[in-house]
Amino acid sequence: MKNKYDAIIVGCGVAGCFAALHLPKTAEILMITKSEKEESDSFLAQGGICVLKSEDDYDSFFEDTLRAGHYENKRSAVDMMIRSSADIIRELISLGVSFQTKDGELVYTREGAHSTNRILYHEDVTGKEITEKLLQKVCAQPNITLTEHTEMIDLLCQNNTCDGILIRTKTGRLAAVLADNVILACGGIGGIYENSTNYPHLTGDALALSLKHDIRLKNINYVQIHPTTLYSRKKERRFLISESVRGEGAVLYDKSGKRFVDELLPRDLLTQHIYRQMKKDGTEFVWLSMQTIQNLDIKKRFPNICQKCLMEGFDITKDLIPVVPAQHYFMGGIEVDLSSRTSMNHLYAAGETSCNGVHGANRLASNSLLESLVFAKNAALDITYQQKESARFLAAAPLTERKLQTYYNIRLSDYLKPEECLARNKQDVWNEIKRENNRKEMAS
Repeated sequence: MKNKYDAIIVGCGVAGCFAALHLPKTAEILMITKSEKEESDSFLAQGGICVLKSEDDYDSFFEDTLRAGHYENKRSAVDMMIRSSADIIRELISLGVSFQTKDGELVYTREGAHSTNRILYHEDVTGKEITEKLLQKVCAQPNITLTEHTEMIDLLCQNNTCDGILIRTKTGRLAAVLADNVILACGGIGGIYENSTNYPHLTGDALALSLKHDIRLKNINYVQIHPTTLYSRKKERRFLISESVRGEGAVLYDKSGKRFVDELLPRDLLTQHIYRQMKKDGTEFVWLSMQTIQNLDIKKRFPNICQKCLMEGFDITKDLIPVVPAQHYFMGGIEVDLSSRTSMNHLYAAGETSCNGVHGANRLASNSLLESLVFAKNAALDITYQQKESARFLAAAPLTERKLQTYYNIRLSDYLKPEECLARNKQDVWNEIKRENNRKEMAS
């Protein structure tokens, strides 16, 4: 690892990878991830990715996104995402991503709160298909260094300008790495929750550092609960039962086997109905039936869900599946503009860790992969443009401990205990979520 790069990208999900692939081939890029490169939430996205099929669907797509987000969305961001979607899909296909087709034509499915079929998919592992193909391309690039089990523990910044990051390597060594630009693409906050569909190492580190360095955040209390995850008494990451299951015709039953809700409601509203039914029934879950899906081989359409349910003792072709809501997605985050620029110079954010306003108060199903790709690409393009206009020249000399303290007010002794750092970051994020909730309650 070098002391200085043209760009550092924190995270290697779809946002991090797509940004890296759109930076100049001449740029030296460092990508880091806290865990294995395959352990990003992008890998876990089951349902699919939205696309504007034709101009005739624009108004409907726009309205569905706003209605799901309770009209708190940033309309210019929603417009940019929708208008960019077809180009993004063509680019993914050119990179080797495979979507379901029939007779040579793309097949579209539907999920909750969508007024029509506009979602492309790859079996029930769309996120895995996209992320794997992007990672293959990233790892083949000679100008990109991808380092696993490497953690960002602070930002190197002064005068509201980001100069790089402080990292903890796999061996526990602390190192300062400079960069002309930094992109934060390090995922959501599921790791601070007891029940979540996210990987546990995703603990909102970028948010905690943003709070520390006065980088603007937005809607940090907007957290989405997914209505249907596989119920288990085990203390482990919750397995998602994709929204596309209900989009294809699966239904929800109460303890008496009676249908109690419209399964295609937006996620937040459906979650409320499920919680009310659980309370009424005195149960810890409700039942999901996939036997109501017609004209479809559900084992072929949802092989990953089928396999996981079988491992837990449920045959989706004949058994009811116990499901329960769990934390799933983070609509808030580091506030960014349409070019994914944060309030700090030379610092960008993309993907779930950012908030560009697309999702409003609640995310529409299958908009997350698309939003991440569109605005990660925007970050890379803006960096490329800014570098052409006014290149930065940071010295590549190693930073001594004394220089770190003098220039960046960083004392390495504050980071020697990883468990304490993690606990402090988690608590800082929780405290800010609570403060934001209190502020909005007082205002309403």
